Amino acid sequence: MQSSLTVKELVELTATSLGLNWLAGQAGAQRELNRGNDVSSASLVGHLNLVRPYCVQILGQAECQYLRELTEQQKQDVLGRLFKAGPFCILVADGLPAAPGLITHADQSGLALLGSALPSQTLVENLRYLLAHQLAKRTTVHGVFLEIMGAGILLTGDSGVGKSELALELVTRGHRLIADDAVEFALVAPNTLEGTCPRMLQNFLEVRGLGIVNVRALFGDSAVKIRKNLRLIIQLQVMHPEQVRATDRLHGLRRRRPILGVAMPEITLPVAPGRNMAVLVECTIRNHLLRIKGYDAARDFKESQRRAIAEDQSQNPA
Repeated sequence: MQSSLTVKELVELTATSLGLNWLAGQAGAQRELNRGNDVSSASLVGHLNLVRPYCVQILGQAECQYLRELTEQQKQDVLGRLFKAGPFCILVADGLPAAPGLITHADQSGLALLGSALPSQTLVENLRYLLAHQLAKRTTVHGVFLEIMGAGILLTGDSGVGKSELALELVTRGHRLIADDAVEFALVAPNTLEGTCPRMLQNFLEVRGLGIVNVRALFGDSAVKIRKNLRLIIQLQVMHPEQVRATDRLHGLRRRRPILGVAMPEITLPVAPGRNMAVLVECTIRNHLLRIKGYDAARDFKESQRRAIAEDQSQNPA
């Protein structure tokens, strides 16, 4: 799913945080910005550039001074090129007044001209972050998303396998719920997936036999979190004894699962009566974080066995 944003929506989103306001070109309120293949994060926002125009062209102190020093003919040429490039909008920063030529061109072309009292560099940094998130590719994945030991963990598995019950137990152990049932992931940066909960489902968890519970109301604000980057997928799977015996006893069941083109690590945990799944999940995450840091228990175990065999052979030569 590809998101889009109109100028009107941008003004409404940033009215409080950035103080964007209309200077001219209100006819361009419905102009839409999509994150296409030719629009990268770096090209979304920047100071005035006529060679490689930004989607949001920002005019700060230096740019306005540059326009004032031009002759009338030069100014008309620059403004003509600026508006002909068709940016999403033009933003005058630092609380500066818009030059008369800017207002005239904006009204004639129906291209939004906005203003803000904030410094231009502050606007560039904030708008790049905001637009990158607003226009990110998105997808919805079935599962439960939690923050466990500071990492974003997605619990997946067939319906009825016990994801929500496990999530409830993990919350009681001090971890935090982000989303139950439907998790929305956004590609906010290369190889970075940010998971959030759809607004209508925030704070709620469905537990079979108990119904819908409000985790925030039950356990307090510290039991929930708004968003987190995905670090690991744990798939819960009911297995027959033969399937369990066939698994790799050294490394477990590991693979990569693509989400929005990002190959995320996935570990499968067999579900069976009597298994303490909350402890197993915590141990799985601790072990995964150790592997990221470079420690592999299976490799360490094999090296220990190799050393023991070598020592035995040296003491008992054939």
